[in-house]
Parts: sequence; C-alpha cells; structure tokens
Amino acid sequence: MKLSLSLLFAGLAVSAYAQDDLNTDFKKINAEVQAHSAAYSNLKSATETIGHRLTGSANGAKAEEYVYKLLKSYGYEVRYQPFEVESWSRLTNETKIGDSPNGLSGVKSVTLAHSPVKASVSAAIADMGNGLEEDYLKDKDKVKGKIALIYLGVLPGSPAGTPTLHRSEKTAIATKYGAAGVIIINGVKGGVLLTGTASVTGKLIPVPAVCIGLEDGMQLKEQLQSKPQYASLNMTNFSGMIKARNVVATLKGSSLPKEKIVIGGHLDSWDLATGAIDNGIGSFAVIDMARTFKVLNLKPKRTVEFVLFMGEEQGLLGSKAYIRSAKANNELDQLKFMLNYDMTNDPKGFATSRAEMKELFTGWGSQIAKIDTGFKNVFRAGAGLHSDHQPFMLEGIPTGGGAGGELPNHSGQFYHSDGDDFSLVDEQELKNTVRYSAMLLDALANTPVIPVQRQTEENLKAFLIENKLELPLKIAGEWRWKD
Repeated sequence: MKLSLSLLFAGLAVSAYAQDDLNTDFKKINAEVQAHSAAYSNLKSATETIGHRLTGSANGAKAEEYVYKLLKSYGYEVRYQPFEVESWSRLTNETKIGDSPNGLSGVKSVTLAHSPVKASVSAAIADMGNGLEEDYLKDKDKVKGKIALIYLGVLPGSPAGTPTLHRSEKTAIATKYGAAGVIIINGVKGGVLLTGTASVTGKLIPVPAVCIGLEDGMQLKEQLQSKPQYASLNMTNFSGMIKARNVVATLKGSSLPKEKIVIGGHLDSWDLATGAIDNGIGSFAVIDMARTFKVLNLKPKRTVEFVLFMGEEQGLLGSKAYIRSAKANNELDQLKFMLNYDMTNDPKGFATSRAEMKELFTGWGSQIAKIDTGFKNVFRAGAGLHSDHQPFMLEGIPTGGGAGGELPNHSGQFYHSDGDDFSLVDEQELKNTVRYSAMLLDALANTPVIPVQRQTEENLKAFLIENKLELPLKIAGEWRWKD
C-alpha cells in the first residue's frame, strides 16, 4: 500500500512538474515572438530579393538557398532533400471567344498548370455548370469535342449542400466525358485570374485548360443561353525533368529521439506574384518557430523536423519525396505527427485529422488562452486534401495545424493570382501564427504519450470514407483499396 501511494504521489509530482514546465515554455515563447519575431522581416526580404519561388526555376533554387542559410544561422543541423521530378511552367497563351468560329476576340486568361506543351484547339463551348459528375450525367454527350465552361467553386443559386471539387478534379471529369478543352471561371470580382494545377496526377493533361475572370465568365454563360459560343485555346508550355530541394532542419529529441514530429509548410509559389500569402505566411512562420526554439534553447523530448517543402503547387512533389525517403529508410513508424502550415494565419485554435487529440489540444489551448484572450481555443477534427499533409495522412500518420483564423487584408481573393504580394501580410497576425503554433509544437513534442498511432490500412480506409475523400482520391488515382 505504501509503495502504491508513493508511486501515485510520484506520478502526480511528475505531472505537476510537466504542467509547470509547459506553462513556463509557453510564456517564454510568447514573450520571445512578440518582441523579436523575424518572420515578417524575413518574408519581406525574400519577396524583394527573390520574387516568386516557382519549383525548378532559378528563383526556386534561390529560395531554397535563402532558407538553408537562414536556418543554419540559427544554429541548426540543416540538410537539403533533393528530388527530381517532371515539372511544368507556362510560356505563351492566347484565348479567344466569340459567337462564330470566325469572329473571335481576345479574352484575358491564364494557363492552368500541366496543360499540354503545345495546344491549338478551336471548338464550340458547352456550359457544364459546377463541373461535377452530375452536370455531365444529364447529357453525357453534351461536352464531347467541345470546350467545357466550368465555375471554379459552387455557382450562386446552386442547391444547398452542393459539393465542390478541386479544379484538377473538375478538369479530370471534363476530360473523361470527352471535352476538347477547359475554361474555368474564377469566382473573384474584378477580373482576377488564378493559376494552379489542372492535373490530379501532376502529369500533363491531354487538353488545354485556362482560367478567365468572373465577369467575362458570367457574361459568357449568359450569352450561351441565347446562341452558341466558340473559343480557341492556343498555348505553349514547358514540361520536363527539374531538380528541387526540400530544406530540413532537425532538432534532436532529448529522450525520445526516434519519435519524430514534422512541422512544415511549402516554400514554393506560383510565378504570377511573390506568393507572400501562398505560402509565404505559412513557410516563414515555420522558419520563425525554428528560430524561437533555438533562441530559447528549448530541448523537446521528441525530435522535431522543420521542413520547407518545394513542389507543393505542382502536385505535392516535395512532401511525396519526403514520404518516399521515409519509406526507403524504414522510418515511417518514427513519424508520430505532422503539423502543416499552408496559408495559416492568426489561428484561433487547432485542427487535427484525429478527433482523439481533442482533450490534449484543447487542454494546451486553454493555457494559451490564459496568456492571450485573442486565442479562442477552437478545435476542429477532420481531413481534406491538396496540401503537404496529404502524403503523410495517406500513410496513416496523424496530421494537424492551426484553425479558425482568417487570411489578412481580404487576401483570399488573390489566391494563385498576380495580386499575391507582400502588402497583404499583417505583421501581428503572422506573429500570432508563430507563437500559438510554437506552443502547440512544444507541447506535442514533450507530452508523455501521444494518444494516436499510425492507422492500419483498414482503419485508414474507413477514416477516408468517413471524411468523404474516397471520390476525389479515386479521381486522382490514389485510392489503393479494392471495392
């Protein structure tokens, strides 16, 4: 009995010490980031001296070197993780639209990534609404040999609960039903154009795909109601093998070095602007979390890897390379959690793929809320696709990150567009991302037990179905289970 009581009291003492230690770390992190965060100034410098950060370009290589040297200057063991993949970049593009094949006029457009190296297509336009499978099933031959006109998100006036798909998935469906080309209407007012991949596989698609502005697109939809409309899509693009590098900074765990927490964000951007929001605010927040851990001499129990991924925009190329390497080295089971920061800004709480983390995440969040009442301790559980957490999640690894924040200065409208520049960044909100997330990282890397493990194949399949990810994964050819 005495022994049992002694063990109980010892356990309580350890638990209390751990909580006190956590609170101390949180306060130190908060003070350091508020006073000395370099995320804003580093991002400003990068956008001014590098410009865009397109994977495989000279600018992309400059960005990799910039971040490598920065993390080295903080005292980290830093390495490049090189990968060689087929990549894509735009060269020339001309889109013309009109009410007769011989009376076409130029329309402002931007090529969607992974369109063919060379394409010259002229055809009638078929309005395919939201571009969902159900839009094609109404008339399976409607789009065959024609150019599909598709709304990027969900059209105003659509039935409540109408789902949406990624632009690449909508393009894949259009191609499946025989479209000769694709025109996607951006949903942002003011003629804003967006780019991004139109391929679910990261490989070239068989038909040309472009984006046009909201006003041009909605006018075209209206004109199609009264008479046929035609388009010509003419473009040249580059596609070939390129070399790129993830940048990895490692902080070895003090007592559980074989257990690893990966925290990352994609460093690359599209080439239309400097990518300050997508994903400068995420990647440079991760870099500043690394700086903070070093400045404060934090020594987490688990190993932490700060990873700046390249190639996210062209198909999660860098995160897939990271997972391939982990598999080759039999290290997947060492990956205990992955925190992803992609356009994360001023989070009000935390999100995770695993609902079982709620007690821990909200417990840590309640401590953060005591330090800053602006943190609302929001908790969200669920899963989605199309960012660097995906390759980890598809191996059953728990994922998470910030939740409940909003992008600064209404910058969402400039997603993947030429308007994504540094003037949109909010310094204090970027600091908030760094400090709250560094606290989450510190707690996760030090908690005695992480209550979730890698999912088995059976559990992972059920999890993906529950989160309605079976259809998009099948469209992408990434559903590995037989029905």
